[in-house]
Amino acid sequence: MKTYRIAVIPGDGIGKEVVPAAIEVLNKAAQLDGSFQFEWTTFPWGCDYYLETGKMMPDNGIEILKGYDQIFLGAVGMPDLVPDHISLWGLLIKIRREMKQSINVRPAKLLQGLPSPLRNPNGFDFVVVRENSEGEYAESGGRIHSGQDEVAIQNAIFTRKGTERAMRYAFEMAKNRRQHVTSATKSNGITYSMPFWDEVFAQVGKDYEDIGQVSNHIDALAAFLVMKPENFDVIVASNLFGDILTDLGGAIMGSIGIAPAANLNIERQYPSMFEPVHGSAPDIAGQGIANPLGQIWTGKMMLDFLGYHEVGTKVLNAMEVTLAQGIKTGDLGGKATLRDVTDAVLHHLQ
Repeated sequence: MKTYRIAVIPGDGIGKEVVPAAIEVLNKAAQLDGSFQFEWTTFPWGCDYYLETGKMMPDNGIEILKGYDQIFLGAVGMPDLVPDHISLWGLLIKIRREMKQSINVRPAKLLQGLPSPLRNPNGFDFVVVRENSEGEYAESGGRIHSGQDEVAIQNAIFTRKGTERAMRYAFEMAKNRRQHVTSATKSNGITYSMPFWDEVFAQVGKDYEDIGQVSNHIDALAAFLVMKPENFDVIVASNLFGDILTDLGGAIMGSIGIAPAANLNIERQYPSMFEPVHGSAPDIAGQGIANPLGQIWTGKMMLDFLGYHEVGTKVLNAMEVTLAQGIKTGDLGGKATLRDVTDAVLHHLQ
């Protein structure tokens, strides 16, 4: 039997509650499959760790994580106690960058039992492939002078290697879906990086002539996701555009709190990291009312990445049956507890 060693970082707030719930589901999924098992090792890194040590993770944290097959992350952040730029760059971004997790994948689909705020959602099911290592979030720029003369410069860095890598991943994903890729651009307003993005997309697209392909300006694309989300299959986007579109994707699903994400080292040289999109929600932490579905769906994405698509589909089906039965936490308009939802998913996972 194959054993996967998973580094677990529950993080802060509700992460400490939803991660154990998702682990229960993943352990049952492994038992159902019968060909693999998980070995979990939990690390207490996050804002509490920072308040004790002055660091979000130990100096050798990255080296420790390199010894594991994958990373399962909860939520990070305690803004009342630790500034967001410290909590984010000291743990999440540090892992993404140093583990070369260059691709971020976030699905959005109309789930059975979860009404969309859209009048006509029409069964949408799309995935955003986000370039995760450079673009608008590159660490390039600075600030000079002060007062009325103060200047802030933020440079967006787009490399051909990083851009093409994201686009090829999107096209390869589309082969196993509905065979269409949409590129998010803004070449009519951003002078250099977006025309470059468009050129690379056109060049890569020549290697995938059987895959439908189109470019949409980001402002129009955001509108299209509200008006006709069912038209989209795989969307490839830069770091900033992908970040915005995936929050929108969560919103049209009915709650950003259920949206999953995967930070992938597609070369498989280092572990990939799987995390829900939702935050740490410190206002409800410890009350047993947090929604575990985002973390469970994130676990399903880890199963997919490991190659266990069949049992991963069973996990998502169990989530949908649970929602269809009205077993929902307060953020989705229900009265169920975290334990209620987790038990229901476990019951329907078969």
